[in-house]
Formats: sequence, structure tokens, C-alpha cells
Amino acid sequence: MVLICIFLFFVAVQVAYALYFFRRILSLPHTLALPAKDRRPVSVIICAKNEGGNLKQNLPVILEQRYSNEAGVSLYEVIVVNDASDDDTAHVLMGLEQYYGNLWDVIIPGDAVRDLKGKRYALREGVNAASYDWLVFIDADCVPLSDVWLEKMVAPLAGGKEIVAGYGGYHKEGGLLNAFIQWETMHTFLQYSTYILAGKPYMAVGRNMACTRQAFRTAVASPTWNALQSGDDDLLVSIAGNRDNVAVVCDELAFTITKSKATWGEWVRQKQRHLSTGKYYKTGIKGLLGLYGASHAGLWLAFFAMLFSHHPAFVISVMLIRCVIYWGLWAAAAHKLRGKSLIFLFPFFDIAWMVYNFALLPYITWKDKKNWK
Repeated sequence: MVLICIFLFFVAVQVAYALYFFRRILSLPHTLALPAKDRRPVSVIICAKNEGGNLKQNLPVILEQRYSNEAGVSLYEVIVVNDASDDDTAHVLMGLEQYYGNLWDVIIPGDAVRDLKGKRYALREGVNAASYDWLVFIDADCVPLSDVWLEKMVAPLAGGKEIVAGYGGYHKEGGLLNAFIQWETMHTFLQYSTYILAGKPYMAVGRNMACTRQAFRTAVASPTWNALQSGDDDLLVSIAGNRDNVAVVCDELAFTITKSKATWGEWVRQKQRHLSTGKYYKTGIKGLLGLYGASHAGLWLAFFAMLFSHHPAFVISVMLIRCVIYWGLWAAAAHKLRGKSLIFLFPFFDIAWMVYNFALLPYITWKDKKNWK
């Protein structure tokens, strides 16, 4: 009887969480076109450390965005911060600068005295060099899916928002690892986007986000900003975001895409960096995210234990209710995020996410990853 009560409690928490947060994905607002008269100049900032190959491939797409004023004059610049690279990054940038007048580079020497950890130093140098107050961030290994990406990402800034969270996906490739990375990325977006819609912003992804210069300055001024080598994107939202000043852009034309990690080891090390930031979120956010993760793990553990009890039919029926709700909402997210091919794997990934949380628990709760690359 005690185990049944525990199981029902976890089911209730999961259902309540889905109906309060995740259901908001169904009403995610569509991003309208930004009229030329409402456009303001934008600085796109890319931090690059040994990214010569990626810059050569991806920068032209970023530099050929359709973002201009009513007279057809381009309204954006692209600043690449070359953070002590020892590959051909400088040579690639020099070549591209001959063709694109709106491309600038900032060079950080290897012996630079840094007062900020990891990527934050490069980010600040890029923002300091930026000419404009609307800032858009993208990673060197990412490419926009359209030539109106920039227009879509800054549209909420024109409407008075200070931070914009976009979606950064991965190329679809073969293999279970790639499929799980796509699902986990979709699941993460589902979480932070619906939290934003509920007035509880806590993160975004640095490979596709925008903000005002003032929001960036607010984040930099906080002692929490320099707590880690990585996690600058999450902490910017956590520090400078509030229930009214953060927007979500979920428009395929505004997505960015990149290659996923090729091995489980590389992906785990990447997730260790990302998850280290969570312990610096606001207390209420940490509590809600912790409750979601704990109820998810407890739900599946109790379910498997009770399959061998005297009431397996009841347990399976209740679990089906929970799964129909979750898998239905995940399917809605998948349709919005170019992930329809993942739908048949939802049962497997649902259970795998429990294993994922147990495996990475030290980085979720107390350990910090020491590098940003």
C-alpha cells in the first residue's frame, strides 16, 4: 500500500508539471515578420577558439542575412572573437573580411591577462567591440537554417523584450547517440521555453539567443556571472531575466543547427559542462527542476517495482495515463522542432532520461566542469 501511494504521488506530480508547464508548448506564439521600419542595428557575436573550419563553412550564411532598413541598407555587423586560436582561424577571417564589409574580428592573445573565466572573457570583449545595443549570439559551429534568422531572433527586442531564447538543434544522422541528443535537446527546449511562458525564465542556449546590451551588463555585474568556466548563456537569463522581459522564438526559420558529438564520451563531457550551471539557478527554479527530475525517476522505479505486485493492471493503467499526456506533449514539441522521426523512440528515451540523470547527478548537484571547450 505504501508503494502504491508513493507511485500515485509521483504520477500526480508529473501530470501536474506537464499540465502547468509543458502544455504551454501548444500555444507558443508565432514570430511575426519584423517590418523594416522597426528594425534597429544588430551586432552578431561569435566566440571562436580553433574554429577555422567551422567559420569558413558557416560564416557566409550568417553574413548574408536579409536584415536591412527601408532603403535596403544592411543593419548588422558580425564580430568574431578569436580567442587565442592556434589553427587557421586568423587566416580564414582575413580572407572573409575581404569580401564582407560587415565582418570584424577581435583577437585575444594567448598571454592575455583574464579577469573572467572561460568564454566570458571573450564574450565581454566581443560586446565591448560591438557597435550596437541589440546583441545576437551564435556559436562558430552553428549555422542558421534561413536568411531571415536574424530578423526572427531580434523581433521580440523590437517589442520591448530584453532577452530572446531561440532553438539550437542538431543535424539528423544515423545512430542511437544522435537520436538521443536530438531528443534531449528537444526536451531541454520544452523545459526552458515553457518556463519562460510561465514567467519563470532560467536558461537559454548560447548557440542561438539575443539580448540587449543592458541585459548583458546586468549579468556581468553579478558575482554569480563568473562562478563557472561555462554556462554564460544560462546565467545571463537567470540573472537578468524576469517574468516580463524574456521571449521565446520557436520558428523553423529562426533555428540554428550544428553537428552533434560523435561519441558517447564527447557528449558526456559536453553535458557535464552544461549541467554544472544548474546549481547557480534561483532557489525556486532549482526546486521545480529537482522535483521534476526526482518525480520522473521515482515514477519509473516505483512502476517497475510494482509490476510484480498484486495490482499490475492498475499500475499499468495509471502509467499509461501519464505516458499518453507526456508523449503527446513531446510529440507536439517534436512537430515544432523538426523532430517527428523521434516520436517512436519516446518510450525508450523516457526511461533513458532517468539513467542520464543518475549518471550525471554529481554535475547537477555539486561538481563543476572546469573548462569551456
